[in-house]
Amino acid sequence: MPSTRAQTAGSPPAARHNLILVVTCLALGTVVAAMASLNVALPDLARETHASQTQLSWIIDSYSLVFASLLLPAGALGDRFGRRRALLAGLSIFGAGSAAASLTTDPSTLIALRGVLGVGAALVMPATLSTITSTFPRAQRARAVSVWAAVAGAGALVGLFATGALLEGWSWRSVFLLNVVLALVALIGTLLFVPESAEPQQPRLDIGGALLAVAGLVALVYSVIEAPTRGWADPVTLGGIGLGLVVLAGFVLFELRRANPLLDPRLFRNQHFAAGSLSIMLQFFVFFGFIFVMMQYLQLVRGDSALMAATSMLPMAVTMVPVSRATPRLVARFGFRGPWVAGLVGVAAGMGVLSLLDASSPYWLIATGLVPLGAGMGLAMTPATTSITDALPRSLQNVGSAMNDLARELGGALGIAVLGSLLSATYRDHLSLPGLPGHVADAARSSLAAAHTIGGPVSDHATTAFVDGMHVALLGAAAAAVLAAVTVALLLRSAPRPQQFDDDEVTDVTGSADTEAQEQPAYR
Repeated sequence: MPSTRAQTAGSPPAARHNLILVVTCLALGTVVAAMASLNVALPDLARETHASQTQLSWIIDSYSLVFASLLLPAGALGDRFGRRRALLAGLSIFGAGSAAASLTTDPSTLIALRGVLGVGAALVMPATLSTITSTFPRAQRARAVSVWAAVAGAGALVGLFATGALLEGWSWRSVFLLNVVLALVALIGTLLFVPESAEPQQPRLDIGGALLAVAGLVALVYSVIEAPTRGWADPVTLGGIGLGLVVLAGFVLFELRRANPLLDPRLFRNQHFAAGSLSIMLQFFVFFGFIFVMMQYLQLVRGDSALMAATSMLPMAVTMVPVSRATPRLVARFGFRGPWVAGLVGVAAGMGVLSLLDASSPYWLIATGLVPLGAGMGLAMTPATTSITDALPRSLQNVGSAMNDLARELGGALGIAVLGSLLSATYRDHLSLPGLPGHVADAARSSLAAAHTIGGPVSDHATTAFVDGMHVALLGAAAAAVLAAVTVALLLRSAPRPQQFDDDEVTDVTGSADTEAQEQPAYR
């Protein structure tokens, strides 16, 4: 029988649940949109800051790297000291960093400030989902998680559209000023409506595990992000990837020996937890890698304005949101496996269609690929997220939230790096420029934007080479989605539905369930 303690131990009344959901989703949307929004502003940034292509890449990727690396320890801090406090601290850091970024003209400073925004985002994102899962009663939790998943998925697209609209009348600085406004509104909403929820009796933070996780993820993600510039065979790239994998392997061994680990590797014995984590990572590998590639295609190949390029993505968002909202009903009727796998197949189909684009493709072909992509993301996100959170008891919701968010951001960072590398390598290999001076040919091979500056036949050859690279990148994305679909289908083939935990039950997901000797209040 579900516990009713949430209504008797200081939990918010039912009338406030919607306000809590609105505030947490606003905070979530603010930090998710920041991951993709600057893709639209890169030409404007390059002109005003004189940033090189490598610096432009890091302006985008420094946020993702810091974000992904700090999610696990930030989630643990929020769980121990209060999710509301984590939201307030994270929004304050994010807003202050955005205000400072709007005032700089130095690309290196902008890269560093985007990293500061990543620190704030790492505190915000896990706190939003764990606040929902620990605040909402189980009867309402699936609906709330579906809204959260829709915002997390569509937030990047909304950020693209908002940036495109702002750039019609203002400079790239307006993007950071919008961040300040959104963070301030979410901060006030958190102060007014979000209750404190924490697990104060949790053991001390696993500092050793946190340091190993951060070091391993930084080395791995940094090396993969640098690979498009240095080359995948470069000793720095291979050494960094090897070092990152070794450190992460050490993290696993270290955590297995800890009585109270930051992330217990044994959690992945739970098939729903493992399937959800892998699915989310590969979904956002596809999603953010696709956004990175497609924004360049729309603006540099088709010649669309920033606003038109962002608006072109609307069919995906318009499809994703209602499908995500309808998914809990489909899961209730057909179970997790069918809708989940169908969604991942839809993502692969969308990528397959988009891989057919060329320089003269009509927009209807783009929309034909965006619709199954959006529907597939909406269909797969909710069961994947719910599988992670429902696999764990209330006392471990921060772990589930942080793992869900880590999978999203790590997948996004790797997607940008890997698909960007496939695009860049194919572009350089297919761009033949005989007879040109060496420095001119090198400039053309550095980017399509540089080739357009040279103009003439060089621009035409570069456009063709870029489209070839885009085909390879999007087919790679389709393969990642197929891999996710096959893996989820196999993991869930014999797995039972996630166990339903009462609020006063603590469960060892690698073993049995026991009742807590002393009941802890859900809210303070």
